[in-house]
Amino acid sequence: MTTIVGGVGTSHVPAIANAIRNEWFDDPYWAPFFRGYEPVRGWLEKMRPDVAVVFYNDHGLNFFLDAMPTFAIGAADHYSSADEGWGIGTVEPFQGDSALSWHVVEQVMDAGFDLTTCQEMNVDHGFWIPISLLWPTRPEAMRVIPLHINTVQHPMATAARCEALGSAVGRAVRSWPGNERVVFIGSGGLSHQLEGKRAGFLNPEFDAECMDALASGDTQMITSHSIPELVELAGSQGVEVVNWLAMRGAIGGAVSEVHRSYHIPISNTAAGVQALAAV
Repeated sequence: MTTIVGGVGTSHVPAIANAIRNEWFDDPYWAPFFRGYEPVRGWLEKMRPDVAVVFYNDHGLNFFLDAMPTFAIGAADHYSSADEGWGIGTVEPFQGDSALSWHVVEQVMDAGFDLTTCQEMNVDHGFWIPISLLWPTRPEAMRVIPLHINTVQHPMATAARCEALGSAVGRAVRSWPGNERVVFIGSGGLSHQLEGKRAGFLNPEFDAECMDALASGDTQMITSHSIPELVELAGSQGVEVVNWLAMRGAIGGAVSEVHRSYHIPISNTAAGVQALAAV
């Protein structure tokens, strides 16, 4: 029987990759950020998930503005990262789980979501930085399923739609006739804006309310907002909170908050991590 152990929401700022590569774990600027992940890593070591389903947003590596799917899922046996132009390098390929991916695709399509299914897929920092933060030494047998949600090209799926997608993915995983232990990861944010007159915008109050909502399961304070309203509240890149919503939808039901950490700023971003155990 497949077991959902819970989920983690985490930031994915490209600068984190350089901090990891340069081992700036005790640097005054970075140390509070990295310390926030230690309790989450301890929890994951106890939970021992076999599969991580990662809700993230591609930043132009696999998809670009001329062809940007609203939702896309990987259905491959492995996934490679590639040069994005940030100078952050690449990481070792990830082992996929194509059988479970196809099961999710079929179940989620039956639930009314039209997924772009990718039998070949490169993954960018939005995918692999969370893995590197949560598993400094990647478990050899761990498999991954990348699930892209567009947060770049308007129009975008509503927050409520993204949460519903997560719920459909969670139901699909629960119906898988295996004995895998699965964790869901929501990658991105929190509030930040990288361009325009509001460059550097942060909203700690809204971020705290979002994390409270995810812990309680009463997510209406997020899902009631349109995408333009979320941009106003969280910044143009802060709409990545929909990836956290999808993660929470996938867990479903009640959760116990294992840990949360919040740090301002990391590269002009309100960086956070939140671990939620399925109850």
